[in-house]
Amino acid sequence: MKKATIIYWSGTGNTEMMANAVAEGVKSVGNDVDVVRVEDTNKDMVINSQLLAFGCPSMGMEVLEEESMEPFIESLSDVDFSGKTIALFGSYDWGDGEWMRNWVERMKEYGANLVNEEGLTIHLTPDDEGIDDCKALGEQLAKA
Repeated sequence: MKKATIIYWSGTGNTEMMANAVAEGVKSVGNDVDVVRVEDTNKDMVINSQLLAFGCPSMGMEVLEEESMEPFIESLSDVDFSGKTIALFGSYDWGDGEWMRNWVERMKEYGANLVNEEGLTIHLTPDDEGIDDCKALGEQLAKA
């Protein structure tokens, strides 16, 4: 079994709920998973993980959170993502998902293999269906 690492930033708790639901999905397949706030992680965790999920809400003008998540993602530009499978997820309040489309393209440029080609986005607080979608994403990641 491959170990998964879920790294997220959450300001209101919505993306944290999503991260924990993704973790439930990973565990349901029998894989181990670490769920870590971006402030508590480092590049080595990414380098040493084969399965990764990154979560961040849309902020401001549809960008990643700029104090912690954006600098962390930028620091990964020189990581060898070959052999790593990645999922992206996040919540939003308004807009059309531009931040997620940009993030997906960026991770592809880094060489990442994404299990969810469009990223998983949920408007505001995840409802039961949203939580189920997050769990399904975790299962998909674990089976990759």
